[in-house]
Amino acid sequence: MSFLPAEIIKAKRNGQALSYEDINEFILGYARGTIPDYQMSALLMAIFFRGMTKEETLSLTKAMLHSGEVVDFSSVAGFKVDKHSTGGVGDKTSLILGPIVAAAGVPVPMISGRGLGHTGGTLDKLESIPGFNPQKSLEEFVELVRKHLICFIGQTKEICPADKKIYALRDVTATVESLPLICASIMSKKLAEGVDGLVLDVKYGSGAFMKTAALAEELAVNLMAIAQGYGKKVTALITQMDQPLGRYAGNSLEVEECVAIMKNQKFVGPHGYDLYEDTRELSLQLSAHMLFLAGKGSTVEESYKIANDMLVSGKAYAKFEELCKIHGGNLAALPKPKHSVVIKAEKHGFVEAFNTEGIGIAGIIIKAGRAQTTDIIAPTAGIEFHAKIGDEVKEGDALFTLYGDDKDLLQSAVPMLRSSLTISLQKIAKPSLILKTLS
Repeated sequence: MSFLPAEIIKAKRNGQALSYEDINEFILGYARGTIPDYQMSALLMAIFFRGMTKEETLSLTKAMLHSGEVVDFSSVAGFKVDKHSTGGVGDKTSLILGPIVAAAGVPVPMISGRGLGHTGGTLDKLESIPGFNPQKSLEEFVELVRKHLICFIGQTKEICPADKKIYALRDVTATVESLPLICASIMSKKLAEGVDGLVLDVKYGSGAFMKTAALAEELAVNLMAIAQGYGKKVTALITQMDQPLGRYAGNSLEVEECVAIMKNQKFVGPHGYDLYEDTRELSLQLSAHMLFLAGKGSTVEESYKIANDMLVSGKAYAKFEELCKIHGGNLAALPKPKHSVVIKAEKHGFVEAFNTEGIGIAGIIIKAGRAQTTDIIAPTAGIEFHAKIGDEVKEGDALFTLYGDDKDLLQSAVPMLRSSLTISLQKIAKPSLILKTLS
């Protein structure tokens, strides 16, 4: 080894900026197994405490990106665009916006992830559709996008192998919440997709990794800087996750919600409004920005009209059916839960707040999510939300319904769910879904 890893660790520990050459050697050495876990852990902890400059973060992203292959979409005509969300409870917009944008003629290659912790994963939702197989080679990925303008796959062994190893190490060394490490992890995978543009949905609130809007905006600005450093068009929406998105959280239930939206169905809840509306609106807003980046529409407002037309005309749903078909999924066989448990309000008042992360943990208890990567998800397990922040509830009104195939498991999550909602005697204002847009 021509360089000393301990010297790189010491330099970062002492607050020095690392060169691209040093970062690249370290990352490639770790990916190839010549640098052990304990030295990578030491560098991660030094980065966690000392941070990184913008140049270092860009170098780290580049090193992780080039530890594997970058997908070549030169054979696919048009502007390729994707969306990345920082995750949350009930966040299912990819299943709607992908078909909307592809139906409008814009290629949407998506390398998606699985849920870990309290946040859901797009692949888990899609795999609740019987037969749906996201495991495709990179050659198949490119060909399917060329033919169908859309394809969802999981991270392959060729895509950013360094990130895969480093993320697993961050998870067990308490270094996940580091801005440069988060940015490099997200952007190395997105850049490896070979897209021309990216729309970011950066969430804040009790169900997000970034608990405040200020932290979410800081993350968004850093992610955008990396994308722009690679010559990509990028827009970021700062959106709230102080309550679950939409009517359901849970894999097959979220697919059911997305299908209903793409079929132009509504579900008017007990408080007189459509419980699909926030999912629909956020999907349309994200779609509009994706279409605008791709040049479909001279303004975002015009692009929104295009997106809405794809949705209400049924073209987006037809594209979703096409997506299921090319992945082998049988949408007609979407499984239904065997049992349900209703949680009712114990007093009158107004819904003041949710501990949305707590709701996500309740989802893990009933096997709608996973605490560890090896956990097996129950596709029909999930939670229905009957009220949102600001709604008036009376004693005995339904607040949540738990669904799944194991009734005892559902009962065990009741205390966690009940404690995740606060009722106030004061009328509460409803929060805005989208705080701001950065472009």
